[in-house]
Amino acid sequence: MSKLFSELKLRGIEFKNRIFVSPMCQYCSKESMPTEWDFVHLGSRAVGGAALVMAEAAAVSPEGRITPGDNGMWSDAQAQVFKPIAAFIKTQGAIPGIQLNHTGGKASTAAPWEDRRPLGENEGGWKPLAPSAISFDRTSPVPREMTISEIKEMVSQFAAAASRCRQAGFEVLELHMAHGYLCHQFLSPLANQRRDEYGGSLENRSRFPLEVARAVRDTWPDRLPLFVRISCTDWTPGGWDLAQSIELCRRFKEICVDLIDCSSGGMLPDATIPVGPGYQVPFAAAIRKEVGMATGAVGLITQPFQAEQIVATGQADAVLLGREFLRNPYWPLYAAKTLGVDVPWPVQYERAKI
Repeated sequence: MSKLFSELKLRGIEFKNRIFVSPMCQYCSKESMPTEWDFVHLGSRAVGGAALVMAEAAAVSPEGRITPGDNGMWSDAQAQVFKPIAAFIKTQGAIPGIQLNHTGGKASTAAPWEDRRPLGENEGGWKPLAPSAISFDRTSPVPREMTISEIKEMVSQFAAAASRCRQAGFEVLELHMAHGYLCHQFLSPLANQRRDEYGGSLENRSRFPLEVARAVRDTWPDRLPLFVRISCTDWTPGGWDLAQSIELCRRFKEICVDLIDCSSGGMLPDATIPVGPGYQVPFAAAIRKEVGMATGAVGLITQPFQAEQIVATGQADAVLLGREFLRNPYWPLYAAKTLGVDVPWPVQYERAKI
């Protein structure tokens, strides 16, 4: 019996296995809407046997994009373009999911293959917003500190975007609160130096992310799961860390968040991170144990027996793969064969099932 290929139920959704596709930015949208590339990229992972296929981060407002090539979810027109993608994912027996984000002070850059350089206004760039006027690195522009009214409006934008995600047919929603983006910027004392009710203490720094989660949970249907991705540590003394993450997740549990997607880093460009196979799995294990809620493990999970061991030993309830799915969209079919599990293949591909 394989734990990796056992069903997982969260609220009213049953996942056919514990293998999830992480949201991975493709930077190829047109007018902040998905294209044929997104359809093929996401659809092929659904054909490949993943239980959850999560679309890349969609910005809740235009200034919340990382690049001009990011998808958005601030208009009904954007939701409509996502509809056939979500519908196709579901026809393949996978659950369609999507991530919502605001990039904050790390916004307005070129795509990664263009060195992520900051964009000027004449290149389609814009002035980033952030909790405090602190730039990400020496080459990035100094963002404008958000006002209280802008913070309140941002909470409403997340809730409105969540409603559009449902209109588009998505059944899992993840809030991106990791990797140095806006919600993480509020959480980390390295990026948040406010002196009002949104800065200083852990309670104050957590206020905005918790307000976002609460507003989205109130908007998102009760029967559908809500995930939150966090960076469990900044990997830097004086920054965000696992102990604070555990306290934050206790609050998320009270708000009825269903799963914590446990990543790390992204706040500083030069943090020393001990990257290696499964290096972030202990974060998922700690939050699952200390908070008593479902977690997802992510980070250099590449081998079937490695993934099986993570879920079989209770370190996490699911694994989220990113780069491995870029290398092999059909990784779950390969993993099932490796683990000796017979899973259905698309009928069009059965001639290759040996």
